[in-house]
Amino acid sequence: MARTGPKNSALRVLVWLGVILAVLTAVLAGGTMSGQASWAPKLALDLEGGTQMILAPKVEGGSDINEEQLNQAVAIIRQRVDGSGVAEAEISTQSGRNVVVSLPGTPSTETRALIQASADMNFRPVLLNGPGAAVPTESLTPEDQLPKPTAEPANSSDINWITAEVYRKFETLDCDNPAQDQQERSDPAKPLVTCEPATATTPAIKYILGPVEVKGSNIVTSSFQLQQGAQGAVTNEWAVNIQFDGEGTAKFKEVTERLNQFYVAAGGETGNDPKAQFAIVLDDQVISAPRSLAVITDGRPQITGGFTEQSAKALSDQLRFGALPISFEIQSEQQISATLGGEQLRMGLLAGLIGLLLVVVYSLFQYRALGFVTIASLVVAGALTYLAIAILGWTENYRLSLAGVAGLIVAIGQTADSFIVYFERIRDELREGRGLVSAVENGWKRAKRTVLASKAVNLLAALVLYFVAVGNVRGFAFTLGLTAIADLIVVFMFTHPTLRLLARTKFFGEGHRFSGLDPERLGAVPLYRGAGRLRTPESKPAVVRAKNAGAAAEAERRMTIAERRLAEKQEQLAGSSKSAAKENK
Repeated sequence: MARTGPKNSALRVLVWLGVILAVLTAVLAGGTMSGQASWAPKLALDLEGGTQMILAPKVEGGSDINEEQLNQAVAIIRQRVDGSGVAEAEISTQSGRNVVVSLPGTPSTETRALIQASADMNFRPVLLNGPGAAVPTESLTPEDQLPKPTAEPANSSDINWITAEVYRKFETLDCDNPAQDQQERSDPAKPLVTCEPATATTPAIKYILGPVEVKGSNIVTSSFQLQQGAQGAVTNEWAVNIQFDGEGTAKFKEVTERLNQFYVAAGGETGNDPKAQFAIVLDDQVISAPRSLAVITDGRPQITGGFTEQSAKALSDQLRFGALPISFEIQSEQQISATLGGEQLRMGLLAGLIGLLLVVVYSLFQYRALGFVTIASLVVAGALTYLAIAILGWTENYRLSLAGVAGLIVAIGQTADSFIVYFERIRDELREGRGLVSAVENGWKRAKRTVLASKAVNLLAALVLYFVAVGNVRGFAFTLGLTAIADLIVVFMFTHPTLRLLARTKFFGEGHRFSGLDPERLGAVPLYRGAGRLRTPESKPAVVRAKNAGAAAEAERRMTIAERRLAEKQEQLAGSSKSAAKENK
């Protein structure tokens, strides 16, 4: 039977860590050889420079754009740029009239077209919906079983719009991979396969939608308010109200008459026919897909269902401003140099190297040969972080800013903290007289909880910064969180297994004076002292006794006057008892 002792277990963990590093390296190498990736991380606007475009918003019909519309235009552009995968972009207004977009590198033709396009909002009936994940290849519908239209579609809700090609596209669409959903502007007269993105409370959903029936330009306004109950009392439920113009009112009445028939036929509230839904689509992406519960004749539908105040306001703004026929004309475009430049990057890297050198010097001075474990652990953590940043730059277009570099520098000290906590726990165990193998195992049990608590705090701080902050601070938060995860992987999969193996070597196991784990230099006293003598409390290491004495002195200093007098009386009584006992003898 194969041995499964601590040594084999440690070796197995180290092998798995090597496999992870090898896989990450192979992935990046494959991307580099295909010309899509690079061994060097992508740099953000402040370090690499890029392209600055000044856009002039235009409203169809020649009307002027007001400040509120301009701010919404900025929000639309930011959403498009972020959705296209461009990281660390800067978007702002200029003189209350123009929009300034600064992108790292050189934007593609598709990105330029995406930025210039006007917002396209419309209402489409739902033909089919399903979970957002792609159907596995082995579960795809066979070719001979794909839908076959039997006639020309009679209206936008007719399932004859679902051809074999449309259904196959629906099956293979993966809404959890947003890049796959990027496509050219759809034809309003044809069906659309698209996604409703996941939220904090709901998963992603994909849809097959019929042709456009009501345009967003038919929306006069929208608002949000607390919903009123049957008796007119205000409830705690939020609702979104829409008001259509005359043309939109007539079209929406026709649509809801048809959709309501599907709603009634499916059993009303208990039914679940997707054809009773209509989708509100912005830039070919579903933002909401409510069911039609009644025929709307006055052009004033109300959308309800689990809204918070924030989500109701967000949908109301999207309806009110997303329907605005705003397009953007590029007035000027120029290449801009890095706002900070290579000199600041070099200084940042120099600061990181100095910090790393100080950690190395301290580790070797404090822990001697054990300090090389710290150095090796930092190297492995650095390799993991570097590979992750380079791969994310390729797959997610992540770009490293100077704030991100600062996050990496801060992480050096935080990573070293984890090793120091572990080493000190091992030394404490050695001072208590345990052998190194036992000290490593017991020290790990004590250190593991501290390390996990510390990294949990780091990750929480990084998440709060990332979601609350804006701009380059998010880059700092991202690298801080990424390095915290890399630190945990290294401590669990490299540092601890390595020490388990070193504890069984002669140099460390016998406590060589340059190992950093010499029991005598640490002031340890063995439990069994020979000649039948055991270690007594009085023979504890001087360091341990000093700690206890210091704690007692601190406790005495914090006593109140009454507590101090009581302690003095107890000492006098104890002294009298000892004297009486001696006299009796």
